[in-house]
Amino acid sequence: MSRSAGDGAPRGPRFVVTPGGSLRGRVRVPGDKSVSHRAIMLAAIADGETEITGFLEGADSLATLAAFRAMGVTVEGPHGGRVLVKGVGLHGLRAPAEPLDLGNSGTSMRLLSGLLAGQRFETTLIGDASLSSRPMRRVTEPLARMGARIATTEAGTAPLRIGPAETLRGIDYAMPVASAQVKSSLLLAGLYAEGRTCVSEPAPTRDHTERMLGAFGWPVTRDPVDRHGARVCIEGGGQLTAAPIAVPADISSAAFFLVGASIAPGSDLTLEDVGINPTRTGVINILRAMGASLEVLRERDLGGEPVADIRVRGAALRGIEIPADQVPLAIDEFPALFIAAACAEGATLLTGAEELRVKESDRIAVMAAGLQTLGVEADVRADGILIRGRADAEARPGAAAGAGALLGGGRVDSHGDHRIAMAFAMAALRAGAPIEIDDCANVATSFPGFAALAAGAGLGIAEHSA
Repeated sequence: MSRSAGDGAPRGPRFVVTPGGSLRGRVRVPGDKSVSHRAIMLAAIADGETEITGFLEGADSLATLAAFRAMGVTVEGPHGGRVLVKGVGLHGLRAPAEPLDLGNSGTSMRLLSGLLAGQRFETTLIGDASLSSRPMRRVTEPLARMGARIATTEAGTAPLRIGPAETLRGIDYAMPVASAQVKSSLLLAGLYAEGRTCVSEPAPTRDHTERMLGAFGWPVTRDPVDRHGARVCIEGGGQLTAAPIAVPADISSAAFFLVGASIAPGSDLTLEDVGINPTRTGVINILRAMGASLEVLRERDLGGEPVADIRVRGAALRGIEIPADQVPLAIDEFPALFIAAACAEGATLLTGAEELRVKESDRIAVMAAGLQTLGVEADVRADGILIRGRADAEARPGAAAGAGALLGGGRVDSHGDHRIAMAFAMAALRAGAPIEIDDCANVATSFPGFAALAAGAGLGIAEHSA
């Protein structure tokens, strides 16, 4: 967590959002962060020049880009989402002159741990206070089994000091908890390993790494283990060949607008070119189960990833018990989905989501605190949360004031977590008083221009300095 609860003055800019309104029109949210990270990484160690379009020019993706520039890779851009990467080949990276600062980006740190484990030089990975508190042993321990030399703090956190390994060996690893970052880190290390590297997942996780490896010409095999998960394998000793990469709009960023338009009567919003990779569509499946009005239109392929336009209109939502098989498919979208649950009729129960406690913040505890500020009953569980929706709030004592209002207003603390800040901004669509959100600087890590785009769609949001 970027800071502990109640530790004083807000940091960075804050959002002030006026209550009510609806979302209308057509918008395109920024490029997919997960795809942008992987495009830079694989392009850098490919042979030839790779043109990336739709690249997310957010702080997290730019941290990955800067890391490869520091290791001798020539990168032109980004200019309007276009990046040209002149790959140096699998063994062409050079030792950086100083530690690689990855800011707030857990994806950068975990995936780079695997990629750098196979290099012939030493590297140190550092990050901000939030990233330096996140657990890294879930990645470093299986990498060590491959022969990687990675040192962490005693708590298993960054800085990560990665030394050249004598030999990396492929392993067959069964992940105890589904994690695309762990899977991807091991597959990237497997590029440099002798033999076959296989990762079995207990539940489906996003497969952008596997898809992009294939786009760069590296064979990947994927075998179903059972109806829940799969086993993904690669052989070491291959070659990556440059290929054009088109980055779709990020469904994790679209999720805030999907929820906002769903909870606000009169909304009619179309989100363009959204990535609908089946390992990422949990937010669509969950909202539909809650009664949301979602239409998936113009399905097509963009650079190896399925995309579509999504039309969403205001609807009466109902609380549900979130299916276990949807949890890993929506893990980054739960802050937004918690707002949908708060505006639904009846209770919504989430379990099996321990990973939310070790994101940019403890997203279960921080979201619960903010929801309680807005008058929502939210009971924290060890692995999830129970949210009692306020769709019948006007019949309850102490209901929020104002026509159509389900939530109260107030001041909430995002704890520097970009997804929590954006989720509570959308909550104002059903609030009876303004919502102020502190510590919003990190919104730029995944969604530069969020406030302006949301305002253009009808949200009454303004950004203020702290």
